[in-house]
Amino acid sequence: MSATLVIMAAGIGSRFGTQEIKQLAPLGPDGECIMEYSIYDALAVGFDKVVFIIRRDIEKLFREQVGYKIEKATKVEYVFQELDMLPEGMSLPKGRKKPWGTGQAVMCCRGVVKEPFVVINADDFYGRDTFRKAYEYLQLSHPDDGKFHFCMVGFVMGNTLSDNGSVTRGVCEVNKNAHLTAVHETKNIFKTPQGPVVRHEDGTETLLNVDAPVSMNIWGLTPDFIQRLEEGFGDFLRDQESKGYTGEYLLPIIIDGMIQRNQAKVTVLHTDSQWFGVTYQEDKETTRQALRDLCEAGEYPVPLWENVR
Repeated sequence: MSATLVIMAAGIGSRFGTQEIKQLAPLGPDGECIMEYSIYDALAVGFDKVVFIIRRDIEKLFREQVGYKIEKATKVEYVFQELDMLPEGMSLPKGRKKPWGTGQAVMCCRGVVKEPFVVINADDFYGRDTFRKAYEYLQLSHPDDGKFHFCMVGFVMGNTLSDNGSVTRGVCEVNKNAHLTAVHETKNIFKTPQGPVVRHEDGTETLLNVDAPVSMNIWGLTPDFIQRLEEGFGDFLRDQESKGYTGEYLLPIIIDGMIQRNQAKVTVLHTDSQWFGVTYQEDKETTRQALRDLCEAGEYPVPLWENVR
């Protein structure tokens, strides 16, 4: 069965701290960005199409730095996430400067993604094991029980923390059947000698389980989910009217709501893969070294696309 890799690469990267486009930062030994390694791994395990979700203002640079290389290796399509992509009759609220979040990003794939797909962040390294498990899940058949059947690859909390500042993670509850029962979108998680902690606005801290499963925004989804996202986006925006339109339409929160309403069953696939990424400028050198080590160990060729012409 065909399967598509959808890459969310339209983010602003406000915590990155420079005018550099975070998702295009050259970090591999031959200047590759992180998402190129995700694409390489996904193609190696069976994915046969890549869809990039980007902003129009970075399209030219994105195609030059990433797109043209990938187009030689597999089928590629582009969709655009823009602030003013709103339901009919709604206008852009004054003062809103950034896209509406990962739910809106995937919503932009309507008409382009028609097969089971995995969606990921552009600036996170997931590892080949992650894509293999997700791809194998997408090949399974599921009962016609009126529910959405998804998967999520769950990382270990302790493998997903930054040495350079806070991160946001979807902290997961999983039952004995490996089904997701709740996702708690949790901000301000810091790495400390005692373990991961959440720092609250009042200055207090809550210690988290270092072994807890967390979502890193790698979801295995079906194309009919895109319509569900569209249906919910208007409700989200109407709810935001009283909140100053500062919120984001986020996949973990959307999917958690579907689980609570018994509309979706999400299988959690476990991986021990070590996450790394570039939330902060200071993460860049750590990530460069990690990619260098993987290449030296023979996991990836240098340059990455040496056999693609």
